Amino acid sequence: MKKFITMSLLAAAFIGGAAQVQAEDACCAADGAKVEGAHESHISIAKGFQKLGRETGIYRFFNPQSKEEKAEAYQAALIKTIEAEISAGHFHGAMEQIHKAHGVSDELLEELTLQVEEAEAAGYVAPASLPEGAGQFVMILVGLLLIFLAIKKGFEPLLLLPIGFGAILTNIPMAGISAGPMPGQPGGFLYYFYTVGVESGVFPLLIFMGVGAMTDFGPLLANPKTALLGAAAQFGIFIALLGAMAMGGLFTIEDAAAIGIIGGADGPTAIFLASRLSPNLLGAIAVAAYSYMALVPIIQPPIMRALTTKEERCIEMKQLRHVSKTEKIVFPLLVLVLCLLLLPSATPLIGMLMLGNLMKESAVVDRLSDTAQNALINIVTIMLGLAVGSKLAAEKFLNVQTLGILALGLGAFVIGTAAGLLLAKLMNKLSKDKVNPLIGSAGVSAVPMAARVANKVGLEDNPQNFLLMHAMGPNVAGVIGSAVAAGVLLALVG
Repeated sequence: MKKFITMSLLAAAFIGGAAQVQAEDACCAADGAKVEGAHESHISIAKGFQKLGRETGIYRFFNPQSKEEKAEAYQAALIKTIEAEISAGHFHGAMEQIHKAHGVSDELLEELTLQVEEAEAAGYVAPASLPEGAGQFVMILVGLLLIFLAIKKGFEPLLLLPIGFGAILTNIPMAGISAGPMPGQPGGFLYYFYTVGVESGVFPLLIFMGVGAMTDFGPLLANPKTALLGAAAQFGIFIALLGAMAMGGLFTIEDAAAIGIIGGADGPTAIFLASRLSPNLLGAIAVAAYSYMALVPIIQPPIMRALTTKEERCIEMKQLRHVSKTEKIVFPLLVLVLCLLLLPSATPLIGMLMLGNLMKESAVVDRLSDTAQNALINIVTIMLGLAVGSKLAAEKFLNVQTLGILALGLGAFVIGTAAGLLLAKLMNKLSKDKVNPLIGSAGVSAVPMAARVANKVGLEDNPQNFLLMHAMGPNVAGVIGSAVAAGVLLALVG
């Protein structure tokens, strides 16, 4: 059966890749030509599968990207970057991108230059709902609230504290701590934190490496079917994407994809995807993702009790089998190879996660593993938190989009939790070995908090029911699942 499933996946990827996909028309260039693939307003299901097929490693090994495809991708990325820089008021940065551009028509460069000059001449008008000074004051209070929640309530303090402090710094009038460079003047230090670490994707990837070095995939390997629970918990991501697209044009499809990933309850993945698809919404998306991760002990238990009976919550599961060292070493390499063949767009996240785990399990690079688990991830967390906080400027946070992001993120998180629980109940109907449905809620990527919550709720109804290790299976599967979902979204709309 496993061989059949594997061969089916490979065949589907290969056949889907063989089909030629015509990208939707997007941004207009000065001469009236269209740039393919830059801003698709919609993607049909059939075209989506075809596009995913063409993005697989299997297809690209035999059909390398043509010069025309590379040129189109470069042009689309340039236009998207210029639009993001203008929207953020970073006119100097936009002009730098234009000057560094190569292989693009002079007509398009002239049109983009004119667009930047007109925006700069008109002055940057912040789309906020409050006057600038009042908005900055409100955002400083928001930063103080995040710090309070981190210190007093213990809600994700490692990130909420620096994010809150970064929000305060970026909203100090005239300080320019997160402002871009101007002629003859450097930018603020938070601008460089963001540009070097977040915009490049380096910080989230380094954190993923640290997470991999701290993760034990043993529970997942001991009970592989729990991987299905981790996959089911990603269901909320795609429901939130559809919800965002249905909100009357408030969000583009890139925005919707970045918002949906909040449902995976994986902060680094949310930041990584938002920095590529919707950098202007990065602050709100990151705060929503980490807030809901912190609120796992509050949000999940009512859903767990509502969707399960006391008898189901009292189900005791068999002790997990011992997982050999060889299995633990082969697993990260196997996952990387499968990701390479089927979804290369997810390999940055999956690759760093598996690298960290391989360093841990191989036991031959203890110094590297220890650094990844401790010193490196701590340093990066500080800078990442401050960089995310720099995106909590009043003009970017105090608007109706933020409310939509918070609502959609919460909905995605709730749906993901419910999907994991319901699939576990279904598995009990189809399998002889009973699964406690509570571990399905741990399919979200909040490691290890979601697993601890599942264990705690289980102990409330049965003091002898220890579910922590069983819940870690879907929990770590959820980390992989959220990275795969991010890769799918990047391949579809990136």
